[in-house]
Amino acid sequence: MRTYRYFLLLFWVGQPYPTLSTPLSKRTSGFPAKKRALELSGNSKNELNRSKRSWMWNQFFLLEEYTGSDYQYVGKLHSDQDRGDGSLKYILSGDGAGDLFIINENTGDIQATKRLDREEKPVYILRAQAINRRTGRPVEPESEFIIKIHDINDNEPIFTKEVYTATVPEMSDVGTFVVQVTATDADDPTYGNSAKVVYSILQGQPYFSVESETGIIKTALLNMDRENREQYQVVIQAKDMGGQMGGLSGTTTVNITLTDVNDNPPRFPQSTYQFKTPESSPPGTPIGRIKASDADVGENAEIEYSITDGEGLDMFDVITDQETQEGIITIKKLLDFEKKKVYTLKVEASNPHVEPRFLYLGPFKDSATVRIVVEDVDEPPVFSKLAYILQIREDAQINTTIGSVTAQDPDAARNPVKYSVDRHTDMDRIFNIDSGNGSIFTSKLLDRETLLWHNITVIATEINNPKQSSRVPLYIKVLDVNDNAPEFAEFYETFVCEKAKADQLIQTLRAVDKDDPYSGHQFSFSLAPEAASGSNFTIQDNKDNTAGILTRKNGYNRHEMSTYLLPVVISDNDYPVQSSTGTVTVRVCACDHHGNMQSCHAEALIHPTGLSTGALVAILLCIVILLVTVVLFAALRRQRKKEPLIISKEDIRDNIVSYNDEGGGEEDTQAFDIGTLRNPEAIEDNKLRRDIVPEALFLPRRTPTARDNTDVRDFINQRLKENDTDPTAPPYDSLATYAYEGTGSVADSLSSLESVTTDGDQDYDYLSDWGPRFKKLADMYGGVDSDKDS
Repeated sequence: MRTYRYFLLLFWVGQPYPTLSTPLSKRTSGFPAKKRALELSGNSKNELNRSKRSWMWNQFFLLEEYTGSDYQYVGKLHSDQDRGDGSLKYILSGDGAGDLFIINENTGDIQATKRLDREEKPVYILRAQAINRRTGRPVEPESEFIIKIHDINDNEPIFTKEVYTATVPEMSDVGTFVVQVTATDADDPTYGNSAKVVYSILQGQPYFSVESETGIIKTALLNMDRENREQYQVVIQAKDMGGQMGGLSGTTTVNITLTDVNDNPPRFPQSTYQFKTPESSPPGTPIGRIKASDADVGENAEIEYSITDGEGLDMFDVITDQETQEGIITIKKLLDFEKKKVYTLKVEASNPHVEPRFLYLGPFKDSATVRIVVEDVDEPPVFSKLAYILQIREDAQINTTIGSVTAQDPDAARNPVKYSVDRHTDMDRIFNIDSGNGSIFTSKLLDRETLLWHNITVIATEINNPKQSSRVPLYIKVLDVNDNAPEFAEFYETFVCEKAKADQLIQTLRAVDKDDPYSGHQFSFSLAPEAASGSNFTIQDNKDNTAGILTRKNGYNRHEMSTYLLPVVISDNDYPVQSSTGTVTVRVCACDHHGNMQSCHAEALIHPTGLSTGALVAILLCIVILLVTVVLFAALRRQRKKEPLIISKEDIRDNIVSYNDEGGGEEDTQAFDIGTLRNPEAIEDNKLRRDIVPEALFLPRRTPTARDNTDVRDFINQRLKENDTDPTAPPYDSLATYAYEGTGSVADSLSSLESVTTDGDQDYDYLSDWGPRFKKLADMYGGVDSDKDS
């Protein structure tokens, strides 16, 4: 059975084996005087009751940043099984084994092949093992050991920011905190002073200081004024090794700005200001601007302006322009050059935000004098009142004076003024005004019931300068006069039952009056004197502007008297008393036992009834007669023959055929062509009508014509034939015009105009031979001249 040997890793405190290791508390600057080794002790008396310990371990220490030409020696591994015959082989594994750390497999010497940087890796853990070279089996169990890198001061302090920015109020006390800077050192803070940083100020004295251990920057000078200098640049150095000689250092820049505090009062650049303004400027008009300067900025430079004294405290005001911090002088009330020409004000500028700790510097306010000169302008006339209210009775006669208005020129010249009424406000010209004294009088009669208030405008104009004018409203109230009689509020028509009892109320009457008396309406009702004695009804005045109609007897008979007309007199109680008479219609009706009307002569007005049987029969008979008439008329029109060309014997027109048809209108392009009449040869003879079926044409009988008129007959016949056979001609019963006059009349001229040129009388007896158509002409010209007989 194979036996294995085990080793125990011991961390030595102190130096029981000075040849094997270097204590942690000491730092070597070169190689150790003795070689460090890991040995196997065959018999250890300090061991527990165990088998013998083969390995004895300790930590190795190396310096970082080794600059020698040879490999840096680390230590030696050795096993008590090593007889020196080369039978054992040492193997190294772990962090950097074979690359950064190499081992001599025969002797067990360990070396570092590269420069080590503690800031990259401060500790390396390796594993060592001894094996039999022939069998390849380990003769000792594998164990770990540590290589620590000793630090050297190879890193300078580095600030967390390259540039710091800070602010501090101006006029701060010495020692006021400004900002804290921080620098870090990558060296080992637990070993020596390589990472111990100390701060100092290189630039920025004597204004600021820095605490060496904390890096806190504070003010070092009293009353630093921002208005003198606002920006400061401070350079801070951080040095390791506790600030000793040979330590590494780094620097940073701190930009410090002094913030403003209100340590400067406002100041006016001049003590007196003068402005001018015309007297016509309306309230709120800015006159001028003043500005006080303040060396502070922002909120500390805000200024409030106020008028503290002077003659125009109630006439002017000052407001602050928040953007420019200027004081704007404005008009508070209307100015009057004639009353006051110059105003003197005292304006004060102050800071609204004051710091109490600077009050010792003096009051944070300043004042200046403002002189305002009022300029004269030509002003329009000014009325004595803003508005006038006048009253007049509605029964006032024309040219009655109502009242007057007054206006004056406010200027020193006191120019005369003329008055007029704006006719746009008095279109009916009811009122007029005296242009010289402003008296208002009527030019037409008034009626309160038509218009109670009249709102007109009066214009006052300077005579020397018509452009200067002003207006004033004039309200005229028309006072009531009792000139209207009361009348019924509505038309009253009521009924009374035939079985009515005496003193029964059948209707309540109400009245209205267009007048409006001061004490209210008080109407009285009564029957007219002519109807009061024999009336079957009475009027009861209720003394509340109402009255009731009461029956005067028991029972009424509608067959004896169906309707009663009651004249009622209505009077008012005003002066002069006005009265009117209204008529109430009372119908006698049959009623049920509840008093509800059933029938009376007025029932047609209340209950519409149906038509009687006789009325229905009459209406039906009229309808039948009307239908028969229409049928006969249509039949006669179908059988009606064509009318002759000449309807009446009295119609003496020649060559005109009336067909009572206008043809197809402007759109009927085939209806008529005047060119065809003028050019007969252009018509084709064999054309048929396309719009109607031609009827059989019968040539009319013609009377023998004179030889000289054969061309007219031929022309007419030709045109008749062309029109009858032309398919493009208008409808058959239409008017055909033949624009041809022929060669003249057989009777020559019938005009009496030529008779003036002849000496003898003309003989018109031949007119009697022309037939009945010329009978009137024969009667007029054929007999003896009547003028000559006379």
